[in-house]
Amino acid sequence: MSGLRIVCDHTTSTDTDEGSYIFEPESLTSAQALGDACAICHAKWPRPRRPLGALPDGTGIYGCGECAGIVADHQAGSSRHALAAH
Repeated sequence: MSGLRIVCDHTTSTDTDEGSYIFEPESLTSAQALGDACAICHAKWPRPRRPLGALPDGTGIYGCGECAGIVADHQAGSSRHALAAH
C-alpha cells in the first residue's frame, strides 16, 4: 500500500444512497489526484474510471475496478455494522 490516508469523514450524499470518502490531497500523487492513476493501488492502465470519493474541494477521486470493489464492500460492511448496533 502507498500509505494512503483517507480523512475519517464518510459523508452521505443527498443525491444517492451511497456515501463518499474524503481523501487528503497530501496523500495522493499528482497522477492519482488528476485521475490518471488509481487512488489506492497506483495502476495507470486501464485508466481508473470508478469513483472512490473526493478531495475536500469536491474534485472526484477514481480507482480501478478491483479497488472500487474493495471500497464498495467496505461501505456495505459499514452499513451492516451500523444497523446491527441499533
